[in-house]
Amino acid sequence: MAVTAAMVKELREKTGAGMLDCKKALEETGGDMEKAIEVLRKKGLAAAANKAGRIATEGLVESYIHGGGRIGVLVEVNCETDFVAKTDSFREFVKDIAMQIAASSPRYVSREDVNPADLEKERAFLKEQALNEGKPANIVEKMVEGRLSKYYEEFCLLEQQFIKDPDKTISQLLNEKISQIGENISIRRFVRFELGEGLEKKQDNFVEEVMAQIKK
Repeated sequence: MAVTAAMVKELREKTGAGMLDCKKALEETGGDMEKAIEVLRKKGLAAAANKAGRIATEGLVESYIHGGGRIGVLVEVNCETDFVAKTDSFREFVKDIAMQIAASSPRYVSREDVNPADLEKERAFLKEQALNEGKPANIVEKMVEGRLSKYYEEFCLLEQQFIKDPDKTISQLLNEKISQIGENISIRRFVRFELGEGLEKKQDNFVEEVMAQIKK
């Protein structure tokens, strides 16, 4: 059975899990709603969603400097209590998020944060691209939506593949940590600086560099 946007929306409303996680659960279960709910529960995603509405004002502002000062990241990650904020598990998670930002250069935390003007600009570009490829007008919109998903995966932190484990997204990593710790956790904001940003320079593979540094 083909997974539709309406099915993903229904599953999200029932579990509170992220859109991407809901889509994957439905694809995994052939569109069976009840089995998809069970898949999310087993992964801890539905349980994590139940904590999502709880206020999280404690946490950490973490910094990460890479390559002798070539890249710098500041990220704020919130939890519910100061006790959790001081645990090794939470601190390790925040450090991983800072390293992820350094390596993968996201622009936004989630797709909801994408600037509407930027989104429309990207949508117009993708539509023109599809038309220039000679694609039929009746499937151009579907192609645009599919390519926008790739845009989100590239530039939205929560939808990026985790650099330490590409089989999971940052959203999945976050939900696993929420289930493990038992408190709501949210990645609130970040800023990333890169030496000479905006100037013409040699392109480096920062993911490989960051991973090499982790293994030292």
